[in-house]
Amino acid sequence: MILEVAMLQVKAGQEAAFEAAFAEAQAIISGMAGYVSHQLQRCLEVRGRYVLLVNWQTLEDHTVGFRSSAEYQDWKRLLHHFYEPLPTVEHFELVAGQTGGAA
Repeated sequence: MILEVAMLQVKAGQEAAFEAAFAEAQAIISGMAGYVSHQLQRCLEVRGRYVLLVNWQTLEDHTVGFRSSAEYQDWKRLLHHFYEPLPTVEHFELVAGQTGGAA
């Protein structure tokens, strides 16, 4: 599994509109081949900063399948005008981890 990490900076004052648009856009990404799960998280320290975490089965599911699709054009139309600057997107693979259990 591959983790896509996108650092998003939303233009000042447009956070609520962005979150509403994302509520619509998440249906696009969740319907794509190779999609596993996603989270959008809002930064507590910096207003307008978000991180989007998307798990894909393979790197190509994101970089080729999603980004080359007609659905990606809808995604861009809904979301990309909110960003300043454009997001930084990187991909990660698990090295070590733990799920559940006691703290």
